[in-house]
Order: sequence, then C-alpha cells, then structure tokens
Amino acid sequence: MPRSSRDADFSAFVRAHRAELLRSACLLTAGDTHLAEDLVQTALARLYVAWPKVFRSGTAVPYVRRIIINAHIDETRRPRWRRERSVSEPPDLPDLTSTESWTDDADGEEVRAALKALPPRMRAVIVLRHWFDLSVEESADLLGCSQGTVKSQTAKAAAHLRSALQTPALSGPSIIIERSSR
Repeated sequence: MPRSSRDADFSAFVRAHRAELLRSACLLTAGDTHLAEDLVQTALARLYVAWPKVFRSGTAVPYVRRIIINAHIDETRRPRWRRERSVSEPPDLPDLTSTESWTDDADGEEVRAALKALPPRMRAVIVLRHWFDLSVEESADLLGCSQGTVKSQTAKAAAHLRSALQTPALSGPSIIIERSSR
C-alpha cells in the first residue's frame, strides 16, 4: 500500500471513528477524559503501525477497540508513578469549542460516578455489553475470559449501577392470582 494512500485511508478512518472511540474510552475510564484521550492516542498509534494488514482485513474498529481495552487494563496495572513530569504552566490549552465532548449532560455525571465506583473489569464488561453492544461471546473473547464470567460480571455490575443510581430493577407486569373460597 503506497504511503500516501495509507495515510489518506487512515486519516479518513480517524475522522470517522475518533469521537466514538473517545466516548467509549471515557466510559472505560469512568469519565477521566485525559486518560481516555491517552488511551485513544495510544490505540491510534498502534493501529497506524498495523494499518495495512488491518485495513485489508476490514477489522479496524474491533481491532482498535481491543487495543483500547488492553491499554486500559495495562494502565490500571501500572504503578502510580510515571515518566511524565508536572510543570507550572501547561504547554497548551484544550479546544473548548469541540463538539466531541459528551460531558455536557447532567445525568452523565451520575453515570460516570457510578461507573468509576466499579472495578475496572466490571466497568469493561458493562461498556462492552451495553455501549459497544457486543454479544457475550464477543465480550468474552475481547477480555480473554469465559462467557460465564462475562455474564456474572455483567449481572453484578448492573446491580451495583442500579443501586448507585437508585433505579429500581425492571420487572414485568404484576399478576395477582386470587383463590376463591368455596
């Protein structure tokens, strides 16, 4: 694949999917937009290296999702110290005119706080199952665990989220059966 064609195809992919990837990464990080941007940047850099192979196979979106999940898991395992250093003046400011931010809604804060309270693995299962809308099998494959683990983690995480958000469990119509006393 010629470099100019490769760059054009990759740039088109990034323009089409960056906002979606950033929103997904924000959910994985429970609203930590800085870490989410780092995860997406890492994923896109790794995707660029493998772009010719991934582009031919047509699996770019699942591939980059897997990279984001792996990078997030690596980040949660990494010690708190980093090679980054703090400075008194930030080198640049974020573009606040961007429409890619999903943090404007009021309910989002509650949801992010509830997601943040979940352990990373449960958070990943919830995001995969309910945000990416992946099946149990696909989620298990991405996380490298059994389907039963995905099911149990989803149920436990949903229960935690339900109680944190104070949302009653969904129930079907109540049926009252009366016995006649004859």
